[in-house]
Amino acid sequence: MQFKDIEGQEVFANRLTEIIDSGRVSHAQLFLGATAGGSLALALAYAQYLNCEHRRHFDDGPLRADSCGQCPSCLKYGQLMHPDLHLVFPTFTTTRVTSKPCAEEFEEEFRAFLADCGQRGTETQWYAALGAENKQGMIRERDADNIVSALSLKPFEAAYKTLVVWMAERMNPAAANTLLKTIEEPLGQTLIVLVSESSERMLPTILSRTQQVVVPLPQERLAQPQAEQFAGLFVSWMRLLFKLNMQPLSGWVDGIAALGRETQKQFLLYAEEAVRACLLKTAAGLALGDRLQFGDEKFNASFPAMITPNNAEQICRAMNETLYAIERNAYAKISFMQLSFKMSKYLKNR
Repeated sequence: MQFKDIEGQEVFANRLTEIIDSGRVSHAQLFLGATAGGSLALALAYAQYLNCEHRRHFDDGPLRADSCGQCPSCLKYGQLMHPDLHLVFPTFTTTRVTSKPCAEEFEEEFRAFLADCGQRGTETQWYAALGAENKQGMIRERDADNIVSALSLKPFEAAYKTLVVWMAERMNPAAANTLLKTIEEPLGQTLIVLVSESSERMLPTILSRTQQVVVPLPQERLAQPQAEQFAGLFVSWMRLLFKLNMQPLSGWVDGIAALGRETQKQFLLYAEEAVRACLLKTAAGLALGDRLQFGDEKFNASFPAMITPNNAEQICRAMNETLYAIERNAYAKISFMQLSFKMSKYLKNR
């Protein structure tokens, strides 16, 4: 995967390539963001660029640099078959694997799944591809043992041995504890990237040992009419949260619940990006940008100050948690009402 193939994430991609070019690569990183928004694709493109033999840099255009896509390392990364790339993801028993499932036994299916979805498939879609029915995937201690074994060796070909763990929040406690020492002190020239949609479900000891990076919503993800609809919903929601008048708030929740699950997910992604844009304006004085103007001059001028370094992370985590619940068919009215209570508290305690 090359950065040029990840639409709408040019700004974030430039940040990643700049980190690598400056030699400031952290050995253990956590990419927080929806897979549909490109978090997994960015992790894989990041690893490919790190090991590319002929990195390309550009004088103009949206990207500052990218992997060449043609060297032996890039060709193998493109097929997800590089001997120094290790993928771990949630699995469960199937008719073929009837006991003690682990990622190694589903590598072929996972590669096919990522190829079909452009590396943006959701956890639910992955389970459906395996015929999950009502089963829930998990990353188990056997996966962790395989990781420790693989990362104990020096790279075969690449400059870095790379581990990408997708849906890292699905690690059970035994697996997470097995990986602690490896994450904290891997062998030299090792990159570990955990990709998660909900850090709330991960052990604090894992979080403390990783550099956390929030993956934003792709810049061109929303059509203009939908962006305008979401802007209106966002403005009315934020104003209701300050007064916390239950009757109109309940009406707002009824309205968002009637939009359907996919639109609810899109709205949450929009809301997360809006919060991050407000933080950048508050902390660094950056403009919101045309795409994130809320259609209300007074709100544009006053609301960003409500988002500070003290509450931005809490707000984004709460939204991620709700997105996670909605993806798994949680009752929308309850999920959005619970989120509203949390948001009201965070906004008032900035």
